Amino acid sequence: MADYQVDLEVDFANEDETGYIWVFLDEAREPERIVPGAVLTLREGEDLAMGQVIDLVPAADGTVVHIELLPGAIEEYQAAIERLTARHA
Repeated sequence: MADYQVDLEVDFANEDETGYIWVFLDEAREPERIVPGAVLTLREGEDLAMGQVIDLVPAADGTVVHIELLPGAIEEYQAAIERLTARHA
């Protein structure tokens, strides 16, 4: 598998009481990009997905990022973007 530079490495099963996946902000490749509403690339091992930041919550150990997984495979998002850019070329 290619070594993609995703926004966040996550555990897709790591949900808290909110029902969202969570990870600490300091684990992000570029923490300044992690803001509510941002769409991110996510990876767990070899599995890739898209997610959207729900909120940032201060915690004793750092800032928690809550993420909602977006539907569909990451390749579907890439194909849609390629179609869009081909129409505007």
